[in-house]
Amino acid sequence: MDRSTSLVAELLKTVPRLRTQIYFKSSLTALSHAMEDQVLASFDPPLVIASFQQERFYRQEAHRYRRLGKKSDQIYIFSAPDTSFNDEDSRSTTINFAAEDTLANEWHLVVIGKTFTSCLVCQECSVSENQQASSVDSARRFEGIWTFDEEVAKTTASFLLDKVLDYRPELSDKIATAREHYCQQVSSLTTEDKKAQPDPFVERLLTHLQAGQYRLIRAYSSIAQKEEKERLLRSLTNAIRQSLDIHEILEITVQELGEALSACRCLVYRCRTDTTTAKIKHEFLQSHVISVKDETWPVANNPLLKKVQQDQTPLYIQETAKETTIQESPLLSSLVKENQIQSWLLVPLLYQGDVIGMIELHHCQENGSPWSENDIELVEAIAPQIGLALTQAEAYANLESLNEQLEALEQTRSNLVAITGHELRTPLSTIQVCLESLISEPDMSEELRQVMLSTAMNDAERMRRLVQDFLTLSRLESGRIEWNPEPMSVEECIELSLSNIRGQNTENPLPTIENESKEELPLAYVDGEWLVEVLAKLLDNACKFTEKDGKITLSATPQSGNTVQVTVADTGRGIEPSRLETVFDRFYQEEGALQRTTGGTGLGLAICRQIVNKWGGEIWAESKGKNNGTKFHFTVPIAKEARVKSAARS
Repeated sequence: MDRSTSLVAELLKTVPRLRTQIYFKSSLTALSHAMEDQVLASFDPPLVIASFQQERFYRQEAHRYRRLGKKSDQIYIFSAPDTSFNDEDSRSTTINFAAEDTLANEWHLVVIGKTFTSCLVCQECSVSENQQASSVDSARRFEGIWTFDEEVAKTTASFLLDKVLDYRPELSDKIATAREHYCQQVSSLTTEDKKAQPDPFVERLLTHLQAGQYRLIRAYSSIAQKEEKERLLRSLTNAIRQSLDIHEILEITVQELGEALSACRCLVYRCRTDTTTAKIKHEFLQSHVISVKDETWPVANNPLLKKVQQDQTPLYIQETAKETTIQESPLLSSLVKENQIQSWLLVPLLYQGDVIGMIELHHCQENGSPWSENDIELVEAIAPQIGLALTQAEAYANLESLNEQLEALEQTRSNLVAITGHELRTPLSTIQVCLESLISEPDMSEELRQVMLSTAMNDAERMRRLVQDFLTLSRLESGRIEWNPEPMSVEECIELSLSNIRGQNTENPLPTIENESKEELPLAYVDGEWLVEVLAKLLDNACKFTEKDGKITLSATPQSGNTVQVTVADTGRGIEPSRLETVFDRFYQEEGALQRTTGGTGLGLAICRQIVNKWGGEIWAESKGKNNGTKFHFTVPIAKEARVKSAARS
């Protein structure tokens, strides 16, 4: 007999009338013991052929076969290649079958005596990895035949004796004797001499044993499912406790759920009832499945997600090809086709009655195992933990943001105290000295009196501008500014800002200022007062940091038909490239708050950024570093009427 051929298959081919049945290992153990006990209770020497898949199985029964060896010299034992037979086993004929032999996956026991025959021929059923992991040894399943039929027993014995001869050819004489005495044609015996047959009690006992094993397997399965549920919950709970990093928590979630439910794809993402789309950042994926990571997932236009959000309950579609909602929606049909979704499970993440996210599991193969109610309940049990984690992470992020804001406020307060103390104390001291001099020296010359008054007025104006900047920035940041946008001429605003800066510096010489905005510009849709304020502050800033023999240039250029870009460039001291963004922070000053050579509070550029942001523009700085000058750019929106004319001209 070929070593690669199953004995069950060979027997079914020889005796076609036979039908196989499923047996559990515990049932086969009981049957084998009963057959062996029948031999031990008889007086006639029988033929016994047994096969054991592994050495440990044989070791468990070795003591019984030593006793059987005393009853007959025709005891044959097959076992795994690594089995070490003891000297006590010499009463029996032992055979180590090859590793590739089908006996490694089979369970056989044949007993042929004068008054009885019995035959047990089985091969182990293949099971999935999950079943193997969740099953105990006694619940292993075998497919085969158990019978008292004399013809079947002798046919099976003949096949097994062929295997003995294949492995042990030196036993040919002994095997010939066994064939002669035990494997001849079925004898015609009288009713009194008929061999023992199984009675109804034995069959009922076996049925009861099988039924009990089925109940035991269901219990084991239930326990395994509960254990898996508890394991996942513990894993996620530990992840939440050990880290507030939501990325790490969601990565663990998709991995654990995807593996536990044997999904082809598992997604977890944030979404609320008002979410339009979601970015997929966390994904578990089998090797043969298309990835959707970093893709935009539709939410607002997805009827399935809307239903889950409204009902706040899971939705399971076992066959997407048969789901009416999917077939009627072009969006869902395209989504299913592009991502090969055969089965679809959606479970909402809830927190205090609101949907804050979604778990999706996909089968992408037609033969994917359907998810059971227990599987869905498992995901439902995990969902609140993930919802809690999302909420905690958001709360933690908000807390960090608040801490950063508090730190910024504290820094602002410190800067405010330092700058206010310096900027207010100096002009106040000057004003006080001037006034005291005017009061205490009535005979002061008229010329000196005018110098004192002029100095006091200049420092009073300096204080006024300081206070005005504080109030302006406060109103801008709190949103208490009333905006009155209208179509405005950018050229006129530039001219007004130039007049403003020249009027404020009549006594001190300014750098050369050139207006290069000669071409006709489209009207801008802004509040003209605030546009002039931005230009004036940028010009004032350029004048402070540019030598008297330097140059300041203003220019304005239309951009893409929607905005006008205004540039204020100077040849002054420049800005380090690493600080080009920092200069727009409140109270920032290149030289430090109290060690600078120029006046001001460090609020001018912060005010400019707030104003430009209010009308939806952008502001930025360019500089190649120290003594290389600086360019400040900002954009203003073009009025709709100007856009229409520009489009018509083009």
